Amino acid sequence: MLADRWKKLQTYGANLPSAKVYFREDWEVIYFELQGKMFALLSPTVDEKTQLTIKGDPQKNEELRELYSSIKPGYHMNKRHWNSIILQTDELTDEELTQMLLSSYQLVLAKFSKKEQEKIKNNTE
Repeated sequence: MLADRWKKLQTYGANLPSAKVYFREDWEVIYFELQGKMFALLSPTVDEKTQLTIKGDPQKNEELRELYSSIKPGYHMNKRHWNSIILQTDELTDEELTQMLLSSYQLVLAKFSKKEQEKIKNNTE
């Protein structure tokens, strides 16, 4: 189940418009990026410590940490803007995790100009 969840998150992220998901050797992590901007990190191995780190709204991040014991402040990240989620949890469904990943992607997408956003959404470079 955990390996399936780990793989599903990578596949979902890679299928978002203009997103790339790859192993980043210098950080030893699976890196999710949109036009050079990071929107998530994933542990490179599957075990009980495997985690997904995603960008989020600071207030929403706090609320999620209070609701779920599997959600912690972002590991090695700005704690206000990033959360890390232990994937071996029954607290969150795969759908909830992919929705959080999508939200992270959308936060990064929103930082681009409207023109760039249209190019990204249409997957044209």
